[in-house]
This record gives sequence, structure tokens and C-alpha cells, in this order.
Amino acid sequence: MSTLLELRYNPLTDEWIIVSAETQKRPVQPSQQSCPICVGGLELPEDYDLVTFENRFPALKKDPPEIEEDGFYSKARSFGVCEVVVYTKDHNTALPGMPLKQIEKLVEMWVDRTVELSKHGFVKYIFIFENRGKEVGASLPHPHGQIYAFPFLPKRIRAKIEAMNKWYEEKKKCLICEIVENEVKKRERVVYETDSFVALVPFYARFPFEVHIYPKRHLSAIFEFSSSERSEFAHVLKVVTAKYDKLFDQEFPYMMMFFQRPFNCDEENSMFHFHVEFNPPKRDRDKIKWMASVETGTWAFINPVIPEEAAKMLKNAKVEGI
Repeated sequence: MSTLLELRYNPLTDEWIIVSAETQKRPVQPSQQSCPICVGGLELPEDYDLVTFENRFPALKKDPPEIEEDGFYSKARSFGVCEVVVYTKDHNTALPGMPLKQIEKLVEMWVDRTVELSKHGFVKYIFIFENRGKEVGASLPHPHGQIYAFPFLPKRIRAKIEAMNKWYEEKKKCLICEIVENEVKKRERVVYETDSFVALVPFYARFPFEVHIYPKRHLSAIFEFSSSERSEFAHVLKVVTAKYDKLFDQEFPYMMMFFQRPFNCDEENSMFHFHVEFNPPKRDRDKIKWMASVETGTWAFINPVIPEEAAKMLKNAKVEGI
């Protein structure tokens, strides 16, 4: 199989596409006996608590291969870093079932990796994420996430930055700070709240049970959290994911994504407000909201569940012992 690894520029949409034949080689849904990230597995032969390492099948590399110019289209070397973050050695758990102390250690790892990866001059954006469940393409059931350190600003990140900057230019206020103030006051879409964070189904939700987590204090990157905020953040992640599992009394698939400011860029990003998005594909107990032509081709989403109703269902999903 080809080992092609490069960036290709799409002039129609002004964005870079990562072409990576390596990702085709990754294992898909192996049993626990052959799980490569269990203790004694291919990736982690020694005992561990939680750990991060560079992906064996990366879409981006610190030392990518040279490229052959096309002559018409633009290409670039795929500089970057792809890391796997293993949350725990316990194969049969997930964020909602992990001890809070373990999630707190995980938050510290995310902080540490963000700081370290941002030191690479070629890194422009650090994207922390988790795909939970085969419905969203998770190749391993063992609880883990990933970090992509991009050499460019992905298209949706640029759109968020431009929207936040536009709002500030027009209103002289941070967009997410205003959203938090409005949602906490109205409360009809709030799912869970602490002193420092609010979890809610956004007014503009694209997915039926989409949840966003917003820090109440204006900060732009995960390493800016205070010690108490890091602990609260871990707690909120546990509560939100536990509510997901309780919603239909089943393991709930989702995409969890952290959005923070760019790094090593000239542009001003002081108005970027850190936030988390959960995009789950479920629209009911046994129904999936598939992304088809309209959503994929235009970014115009059709949400079959009213956000206020989704918020009420999630808020009322009672979880024990949290």
C-alpha cells in the first residue's frame, strides 16, 4: 500500500487537505486480548496509569517526507504531530465511569501536551479530541483520545476566529462571555453548571443532543485554567458524559472537541474563548442522525430535535454518585 503523506491545497474552498495513506493501516475494533493500548499490548508493553505517545499511523509528522511538486496544484509537506492519549489502563471503562482523580490527571496531561506541542514553530493549531463509539469512527474501544498539532489553521477554526473578532469589533464584548451571561440568566438550555463552567445545549445546536462547555472566565487556552478550574473542568466532563450514558441507558457515542486559540501565528486572538463541543450522532435510543449531502456539502445542518427539549432531557438524566 502507498505511504503517501502530504498536504494538498483546495483553491475552491481555500483550505488544506491532509492526504495520508498511513491512517488506512490502523487496527479497527480489536478484541481486548489484542488491544494495542492495553497493558502488554503492541504500543504499551509496560504497566502504566495514563500515557500519551505519537500515533503509529499519523496524518502529520515532525519529519514528513519531501514532496513532488504538481506544477498546477499547490502541495506542502505535512508537518505536525499526531498523538494518542490513553486515559487509563482499564479497557472496560470510559470518561463517565472513570474516577474523578483520573480525569483530573487527564486534564493535567492535556495542559502539559498543549504547552509542549506549542513550542514547535511549525505548529499553528492544537486540536484535542475524542471519538467515542464505532458510530463516529473510533477504531479502538479502549478509552483514549487524540491530539493533532496542525501546521495550518483548519477552515472551521478560522471561521470561529473571524466570527469572534467580528462580534468584538461590533459590540466591544467577547461573544462567548455574552452567550454564557445570556444562557445562565435564561436557564432553558443549561444542562449543568458549576462556579466556573456551564454546560448547555446551544441555541444553534447542529446535532440533536449537542452540548457545549464554556468557562465563565474569559480564557483562550486550556493551560490558562487555574488549579481549581482544572478540577471543576474534570468534574463537568464526567457529569456531561454520564448524563449522555443515562439518557438512553446505553453507552452514548460522541465526538468531543476542544477549541482553543492558535499558536505561533501573527494574528490577534485575544478574543478567542476556550470551549468544548460534544457532537453526538444519536437522535433517539436506536436512531442515528446521519450526515448526508446538505450537511456535508454546505455545512447547513438540519437538527431534528429542538435544542430546548434536548437540554431538558439531558438535565433530567439523573446520574448517581457524582
